[in-house]
Amino acid sequence: MNDELMTIGQMCEKFDVTPRTLRFYESRELISPERRGQHRLYNRRDRGRLKLILQGKRFGFSLEDIRQLLELYDPTGDNMAQITATIAASHERLADMIRQRDELTYAIDDLTQKLAEAEQLLTARKSA
Repeated sequence: MNDELMTIGQMCEKFDVTPRTLRFYESRELISPERRGQHRLYNRRDRGRLKLILQGKRFGFSLEDIRQLLELYDPTGDNMAQITATIAASHERLADMIRQRDELTYAIDDLTQKLAEAEQLLTARKSA
């Protein structure tokens, strides 16, 4: 069953994406479905790559970053280059995400304080 080919509709349902998304990833050479006439058929490799693409997007990687990491895959090798590059890119992305979270936390705290001050001012003026 793992080598089973899937249609574009089946892929969309399984991965909760649109046909347009799949065609876009194909145009960017991130996936390469088999073509039979007008039909696209996706194999196990395409499904694995799509899963990694979607995960990478969820973590905030650019499509170019994802493409570069996917291109390091060597089905005949140990993939140490791909694993090493993925770990390095992931550490960088995690550091960015933590920085963004910290900045957002600061902004939330600051806005919360300013909002409380404004509400207190409004309450004081209504009482006067």
